[in-house]
This record gives sequence, C-alpha cells and structure tokens, in this order.
Amino acid sequence: MSDTLHLPAETRERAGKGASRDLRRNGRVPAVVYGNNEEPLAIHVEEKLLVKQLGTGHFFNSIVEVEVGGKTVRTLPKDVAFHPVSDRPIHADFLRVSKDHKVHVNVPVHFANEEASPGLKRGGVLNIVLHDLDVVCSPDNIPDEVVIDVTGLEVGASIHIHDVKLPVGVTAAHADRDDTVATIVAPSGLRSEEGDNAKTEAAS
Repeated sequence: MSDTLHLPAETRERAGKGASRDLRRNGRVPAVVYGNNEEPLAIHVEEKLLVKQLGTGHFFNSIVEVEVGGKTVRTLPKDVAFHPVSDRPIHADFLRVSKDHKVHVNVPVHFANEEASPGLKRGGVLNIVLHDLDVVCSPDNIPDEVVIDVTGLEVGASIHIHDVKLPVGVTAAHADRDDTVATIVAPSGLRSEEGDNAKTEAAS
C-alpha cells in the first residue's frame, strides 16, 4: 500500500477560464473534488507540491487527503491535464472515497525471479503486454505493485490474468477477458534457426 499523500487546497471563489489563468499565473492549479453523492468542490492547489507528488510514481494509486477549509477529504486522483507545450499541470480531478468504497486503479506490474526462468536463461525474451493491471479494491488496500513470479517458465509460456496472484482483497477488474499479461518468446537467432529448419523440412 502506497503512503497516504497530503495536499493542502483552497476553495475557488471564481469560475471560468479567466479565473483559472489567474490561478496558474500565481503558481496554483485549478482542481475539482467530486463523487460520493456530494456536490463537486472547486479548489486550487500549489503547482510545485502537485508536481512533487506526481513525481512519486504512485500518485494515481495513492489516497490523497485534500485539506480544505479546515476539513480533510479522502480522495483518489483520477486525472491530471497538462499543458501541451510546457507540460505543466493545468487541472486535476479527485474522486471522494470512503473506506467501504471500491475503487478501480491501475497498478504497475513487476516481474520477479527472471534468473529462475529456464526460457529466459536460454536467451528467451520477456515480452510484456500489460505494464499495469486494472484492479478493484478498497482505498486502504491499494497495492504498490503486482508481482509476477516467472520461476520455471520456458520459451513459449504465456502469463494470463488468471495466472496472476493478487493480494488478499484485490481482484482483477476484467478477469473475464483473461488478457495476456506477458509471454516468453524465443530470441531472434533461435526463431531464425527454427524457420530455416522448417523450410528445409518442407523442401525435402
């Protein structure tokens, strides 16, 4: 579980493009907090702090406690828009969450024990199809990453969603599709050799 992040904020007194431009000129980023059957809350946050939290690498699967007007709102970041030229954040969306609220988050995939895979030791290549998994869990149970053990896997092996061992309380959002997460493919040299052998056999 990623550490909870804390983000001080202030309510936005004015709406519209002009007001948003003024905020950005003063180093602030317009944002909105929505969801949980409550009215949307228009806020603005410090750009430098938002950029710092984005740089943690786990911003979008962390609980962010937005502190505004003397109150703390538990949220999950849902979107950050960036300027197309400067790449500075220009708007952010936060979803209110409660402890019994189930959330969809994308969690990065990490592969372990590659040295224990016979296929990879023979020169096979780990072809990663999904770099993160869409999972469903409670806000307090969001994993930092999903670890997939490749011990014993040979060239030609495929890892599907049903093969992935998820933490307790975490389920795959689209388990019914059973998408391929990764495969172990033969190195290019071996593929060429196999192709030549097949052509030779066909000719004879």
